[in-house]
Amino acid sequence: MRSTRLELLRGHETRWCRRANHWCRRQRVRRFFASISRLGDGVFWYALMGALVVVDGLEGVRASAHMAVTGVLALTLYKLLKRWTRRPRPYAADLRIRAWVAPLDEFSFPSGHTLHAVSFSIVALAYYPWLAPLLIPFSACVALSRVVLGLHYPSDVVAATAIGVALASASLWGVIG
Repeated sequence: MRSTRLELLRGHETRWCRRANHWCRRQRVRRFFASISRLGDGVFWYALMGALVVVDGLEGVRASAHMAVTGVLALTLYKLLKRWTRRPRPYAADLRIRAWVAPLDEFSFPSGHTLHAVSFSIVALAYYPWLAPLLIPFSACVALSRVVLGLHYPSDVVAATAIGVALASASLWGVIG
């Protein structure tokens, strides 16, 4: 019974991936999500950390260092989970799904882009709540881009979001609480 439900969920998830992936047949959509994904590789976050240092001096250094430490922890956890789960990416499991950009590694679970976007955003927002109109939509677009581009299942993104929230919360609790 349990395996039947799991297979049903996998089937639904694959269909969602195919539908979302189909959006990239429009060049504007593909360019938008490919650009967001590329920025989510780290470019956006490094630029933000640098800007915080320039704009806010020592407090910016503190916030950026906190983001960097959280990022290292996220990267370590992400790599361990990828090696442990070894879940194939949607485009590798279903030939109807196309990878619209090259993946950074072989496996799907969890979405590292989403994990980092969520954890970096939460830490940054703890220091600079006024960045919410920029960071929340950007992080949501990063997460969506991973499914649309054929690189992740929705559950990879949902799990990465939960892990990112937990990691950032623990990080903030340890530093601020």
